[in-house]
Amino acid sequence: MMISPEGYYEEYLKGKNEKQIMKAIRGLKQKMGRLKSIMEGPDYGSEAIIMPSESTMLLCTRMYLDRAKQAFVEAGGKYLPSKAEIKAVLFDKSIPSISKVVFSLGDFFGGYETHTITLDEERLRFDVEHSIILKPSNILGVLDYPCDKEEFLDGIRDLRIGEWRSNYMNHDVLDGTQWELTIYFSDKHKPFKTGGSNAYPYNFHKLQELLGVDLVEYCEDEE
Repeated sequence: MMISPEGYYEEYLKGKNEKQIMKAIRGLKQKMGRLKSIMEGPDYGSEAIIMPSESTMLLCTRMYLDRAKQAFVEAGGKYLPSKAEIKAVLFDKSIPSISKVVFSLGDFFGGYETHTITLDEERLRFDVEHSIILKPSNILGVLDYPCDKEEFLDGIRDLRIGEWRSNYMNHDVLDGTQWELTIYFSDKHKPFKTGGSNAYPYNFHKLQELLGVDLVEYCEDEE
């Protein structure tokens, strides 16, 4: 698979006019949408592994899209981003101003675990709370976090959360797992909220890793 944006330009875009390049841009956007849909499918990962993987193809397609937008401008066009693209750009610009991240995951019977990361000018604080652990406290504790503030913000940036939808639902499952993510900012950017039930963004597992979900030792109720 071609992985060079310049190689993509030379083969598919060089010498093309604005209309032709815009057609390529639309095609790349559609391909990204299809790849995300595949990766967000309930059975994704249970089938035979293909090479290159969908995540690799998505990464490459994203790079080709950036190069195609550049080629469109070079050909004399004025690229007008969509509302979704503007939303993602504004989110990325506000990443340095993130003040708090709240992530909850769980179900009705087992309860919900809430992970809160609070950022000040230099540090971050990681707290974990469980909704039904009440003895002696539902606070599981303040845990050591595996990276510093800048590494954490870089992780948020790599997730491209600004592209996520406001909700992800699997209507074929009545119970199961629900989740919610809210990101607060210290600038004028309004809180970013998303969540779902038995359905997740294509790179949800990377969010769990970044927020330290796998680092938590689950407590049992005391009798």
